[in-house]
Amino acid sequence: MISPDTYFQFHLLFTLPIIALLLVVSWRRGTHLATRKRVAGLAVILILAVGYTTPWDNLLIEADVWWYGEDVVWATIWAAPVGEYLFFVIQPIATVLVLCLLSVPTDTDLSVALWDRFVGLAAGFGLCILGIALLLSGSSWLYLGSMLAWGGPVLAIQWAFGWPHLWRARRPVSIAIALPTLYFWVIDWFAISAGLWTISTTHTVGIAPFGFPVEEAIFFLLTNIFVVQGYVLFLWLVAQWSTVTPIAALTPLRGLVAAEDSN
Repeated sequence: MISPDTYFQFHLLFTLPIIALLLVVSWRRGTHLATRKRVAGLAVILILAVGYTTPWDNLLIEADVWWYGEDVVWATIWAAPVGEYLFFVIQPIATVLVLCLLSVPTDTDLSVALWDRFVGLAAGFGLCILGIALLLSGSSWLYLGSMLAWGGPVLAIQWAFGWPHLWRARRPVSIAIALPTLYFWVIDWFAISAGLWTISTTHTVGIAPFGFPVEEAIFFLLTNIFVVQGYVLFLWLVAQWSTVTPIAALTPLRGLVAAEDSN
């Protein structure tokens, strides 16, 4: 196998080809992405992914949780390589392309019991509190603790808004999370093995089967959960928005739904 020497070569060999392959498969099989509202949903996901991940990622790089090999990085913005920002965009696109090959239900109304919303909110913030507790436990928990503290609020919002709907859509949700996660695990492990980037042993718990830190595995699983759940909930919201209240007919989302219906 050809081994990349730089972050850009890594993308050329492993991430951009999978995007191209998924686009070809989507074109051959037909994809659910080819509508205005679904493209809008992807745009929202990308904006949130870049905006929310950038500060956390850069702060961990500054804390030496991971670093890059010599001459691997061409340029940086803040502390992160340009290639890292490309990852923030490429990963959600790949995951959404997989999800859009599947049939995602949107036919149930937006009503969720108050108790269910509370349970979802509590579960997400429970992970956040766990992350903070781990951060206070010592330097070896920095990566994992900060990741849970960072990810918990996102999960709290998503689960409070509609975890019962996510459960109804569990088959496409599970497939769309699992397949990209497995792929990104493999290529990330390869990059670590090739010395493109190194994960600190000081700031990780030391569980690394085949040299792949468990924190890296959790990161790709967690971020793909964000993407899939967020996209599924967006589609559900747009599909059912006009049924919530007559006032919804005056909102911009109503125009988005109308444009979709005319396609």
